[in-house]
Amino acid sequence: MQVADNMAVSIHYTLTNDEGEVIDSSAGGEPLVYLHGGGNIISGLEQALHGKAVGDKFNVRIDAENAYGEFMDDRVQVISRAMFEGIDEIEVGMQFHADVSDGPGIVTVVNVDGDEVTIDGNHPLAGMALTFDVEVLEVRPGTREELAHGHIHGAGCEH
Repeated sequence: MQVADNMAVSIHYTLTNDEGEVIDSSAGGEPLVYLHGGGNIISGLEQALHGKAVGDKFNVRIDAENAYGEFMDDRVQVISRAMFEGIDEIEVGMQFHADVSDGPGIVTVVNVDGDEVTIDGNHPLAGMALTFDVEVLEVRPGTREELAHGHIHGAGCEH
């Protein structure tokens, strides 16, 4: 059975940057399970997986545009500390849910200077090419319920 739209796909992966540093990995843990064609993973990886089968192992480098997008300078803003009502201590690296230019998203505090807080609405991996080492573990048709909901159902799913 090959990876195609509406298939539940299970993979192990190791994600590295261009310097070879490991950013994330499922090795030694639970595999990533997703619904192919549902936009549940970055488009470049989904394209690379299309047509693969159980047991396939491959390495793919995905440019920023097909990963988390290019870095957008307009998503970095300096705002007043007063915008963080009810939060006593604001530190670099903290993340908050906020409305960003394309809807709800997450912003990261990248600098604190007195009453000025610099936030970044880009994904932390925006602007980066990413390399994935992948092994396809399982491919099965998505269930009717998974297809209707647009994602795989498993442990912790609230449906």
